[in-house]
Amino acid sequence: MARAAYKRAVRVADQIRMEVADILMRKTKDPRVGCVTVTDVELTNDLRVARIFVTTREGAQHEADALAGLANAGGFIRAELGRRLNLRYTPDLIFQKDTAGPQADRVLTLLEQVEAEARPQPEPEP
Repeated sequence: MARAAYKRAVRVADQIRMEVADILMRKTKDPRVGCVTVTDVELTNDLRVARIFVTTREGAQHEADALAGLANAGGFIRAELGRRLNLRYTPDLIFQKDTAGPQADRVLTLLEQVEAEARPQPEPEP
């Protein structure tokens, strides 16, 4: 699924991100999704499918539980989203782990290492 190219799709994706985050925070009662953060939404140009990227700070096992909880609550979240947004068709929701955060952290670490190696080292005094 490609990133939305139309301005309307980008606006709707941003609305979906905010509303899903609010639904997760205020409406869901599943403890598995309590610490989930919605990081991004990719929406197809026809507004039929929304890929929702989520992350947790609890570790790999908690991420698997959170994704299972989100899949279980997907129908409720979609119905609630349909009530909140004035769309002709409420998109199908696909919840996916966001891997951009750890990758960005790794890139920053590598850049810091390269920068540290490139700095001139002070010469020892005789």
